[in-house]
Amino acid sequence: MAAKKESITYFSLMKDIKARKFKPIYILHGEEPYYIDKLQEAIIDSALTEDEKAFNLTIAYGVDVADAKQLIATCKQYPAMSRYQVVVLREAQNLGKNNNKGNANELNVFKFYAQNPLDSTILVICFKGGTIKAKEFTDEVKKNQCGVIYESARLRDGRPVQAAAENYAKSLGCSIDDKSSSMLATNIGNDVSRLFGEIDKLAMLVGPDKVITPELIEKNIGISKDYNYWELEDSLINRNAPKALRIVDYYERNPKNNPVVVTVGMLFSFFTAVLLFRTAKDRSPAGLMAATGSKSSFRIGKFEAAARQYSTQACVNIVSYLRQCDCRSKGIGSRQDSYKLLKELIYKILTAR
Repeated sequence: MAAKKESITYFSLMKDIKARKFKPIYILHGEEPYYIDKLQEAIIDSALTEDEKAFNLTIAYGVDVADAKQLIATCKQYPAMSRYQVVVLREAQNLGKNNNKGNANELNVFKFYAQNPLDSTILVICFKGGTIKAKEFTDEVKKNQCGVIYESARLRDGRPVQAAAENYAKSLGCSIDDKSSSMLATNIGNDVSRLFGEIDKLAMLVGPDKVITPELIEKNIGISKDYNYWELEDSLINRNAPKALRIVDYYERNPKNNPVVVTVGMLFSFFTAVLLFRTAKDRSPAGLMAATGSKSSFRIGKFEAAARQYSTQACVNIVSYLRQCDCRSKGIGSRQDSYKLLKELIYKILTAR
């Protein structure tokens, strides 16, 4: 049986680029511009020295390219006193707009270059805001295995943001625990540029152990280590009503960093996982991870602790309360203040049986 091919991630691709393991063609497309920008910058800086850039770097913008064939002609040239030349087409989604050809038609012209690309040229296509539609071009790249097609998708809130924070910290030679990554995910959200920027700052401030801690985050970013989603979750697991309500009061005083809709969404994910934990037929560690969709033994421990406090029926009721609060906080069937709704929700969760 053939080995399963690993999917391309931002971090695996960045690792190869920095190791100078280049492909002749890179197609970077998707809704998250941060990854696209950083990858094309890394390709340029890894392939060329500052002196080599003067003669071997071509940067074009889609709206300014009258004919894609002109750019292909540049790709077919050989580098000057360098191993590589880099040709970057930025904002490829605008290619062909000035002459009414349409970007898909113009980008498909690159299929002819993909049939026999030069090893000494690195062509980078940056297509932002959606999925590239030039199927003839992408099919040719896949057929000849001459390039990388990477889709830069926007992060979903919650655990995907935590995972991105953990992976980015790891790429900088640091580690970050679940509580710290949760603090960043809850307060920054899926703004990748800001998230990674804050981690860059924290990475320069870590001690010899290279660990990003809640204390470091609180001191340098201003996110409370005591009044955050992680502490709220723990207070609910332990049915600690005074602590839970203190955290909600703090949220109400700091609404910008603690939106109700995000808190409710994360609690929904948590208690749904607790319900799945309670009803899982396979009670082995692997079975529980599969049932809850978690790869973290630490999170499984949290689900287990909550399952000891909340019955299956209580979890079903809590999921219902969370759905209702989510709708009402968005103005559906209620005009009540969202933080009052959150306090009511917390009371219902704490008293659920």
